Amino acid sequence: MSSPQRMAAKLSLTSLVVFGVAYMAPSIVILTFGVIASRSHGSTPTSYLIAGAAMALTALSYGKLARIYPSSGSAYTYARKMINPHTGFLVGWAILLDYFFLPMVAWLVTAVYISAQFPSVPLWIWLVLVIAVTTAVNILGIVLADRVNKTLLTLTLAGMAAFVVLCVKHLIFTVPSASLTTPLWNSSTSIALVSSGAAVAAYSFLGFDAISTLSEETINPKRNIPRGILLVVVVGTGIFVVVSYIMQLVHPGGSFKDPSSVAFPMFNLVGGPIFANIVNIVILAGSFASCIAVQASTSRLMFVMGRDGVLPRGFFGRLHPKLKTPTLNLLLVAVVGLIALVLSVDTATSFINFGAFLTFTMVNICVIVHFWKQRARQNRLSVMKFVVLPLLGATVDFYLLTQLGTIALYLGLCWLALGILYLAVLTRGFRKTPPEMSLESQTTQSDDSTLTSS
Repeated sequence: MSSPQRMAAKLSLTSLVVFGVAYMAPSIVILTFGVIASRSHGSTPTSYLIAGAAMALTALSYGKLARIYPSSGSAYTYARKMINPHTGFLVGWAILLDYFFLPMVAWLVTAVYISAQFPSVPLWIWLVLVIAVTTAVNILGIVLADRVNKTLLTLTLAGMAAFVVLCVKHLIFTVPSASLTTPLWNSSTSIALVSSGAAVAAYSFLGFDAISTLSEETINPKRNIPRGILLVVVVGTGIFVVVSYIMQLVHPGGSFKDPSSVAFPMFNLVGGPIFANIVNIVILAGSFASCIAVQASTSRLMFVMGRDGVLPRGFFGRLHPKLKTPTLNLLLVAVVGLIALVLSVDTATSFINFGAFLTFTMVNICVIVHFWKQRARQNRLSVMKFVVLPLLGATVDFYLLTQLGTIALYLGLCWLALGILYLAVLTRGFRKTPPEMSLESQTTQSDDSTLTSS
């Protein structure tokens, strides 16, 4: 098989940050506000601060590893090269958990949001409709380009900014005596509760590391990739904390009739029906764009793994002869998305975060392993940078993993056990080296289109 063509380096630092923030879908802070507020007992911004701090520590580790391997950017690659191929495979398996089920969560969040506005129509109808539309778009080969991402991100941020302004206006004229510190900490919350909220809030950050796979298209990747990763986390944290803080002022506490569908009633409360409908269009456009992007990314990852022999090539490594899209993979992801019919937003996002926290923990450990292998370069500053900070990051990530719900932990451990069993079969009892996955190419390459060039 001939090697895939290389793409021209066109992405600046700004484009990287835009891609990362757009991939995170910043409007998710509005759509999941009720779930996190309920978990944290009304301290949503504090939960986002904790999650942001954990992601920042991990972003620093990603940046260090991106400088060491500027042409290969994925947690799988780092674990495979710095620890061993078997550990790398299991990290890749954890990444697959995120990619495989992330579309399910995106579809569920979108369907719940629409259902809140049209309660007479059953949720399952909206879920099936959203899955069908995004799957059809991806099968036809339409993938968002960099300029479209920028346009959609601009519209989404504009809608969010207008919402924040109206929330402030509502607070000034309707609730002038609102306590400014209550959203950060109150008598009902605790470290355990805000940590539980942070375990779900971390879902909003998924995708900050996606730009680590864009080195081939990036101008001066050794400099811009590490900076871009950290900037994405900083910008994302700022957006999530500010928006959730304002929303928590408008609705103090964590008691809701339905925590999964708080956004639309709040739009009506602060802006009236006309504003609510306008913001609806913006939020839904961003949500559909996110659904399309994550399903496309998942299908590419599965195609690459099938092409490389990690997954059965006959099914996963095939493209549609005319459309040149991984149709079977797209349909499989769509079928898996129907699992959302029996899951809540809380459980679904927690399940996804199991793979994310496991991956982030291993990224931090990889930095420590690299430092241990380079003992000749040790000094006090390097110990702080390559041991203390990564160890802190790994500890926080693993702690947040333990704060996920019982069902999410059970499902995550089952997925990990399945990966170990599959690895044992694939390597004949761990005696052979597992096939190498080209995970970085799923984002940077596509046989029919690309997410980032235009």
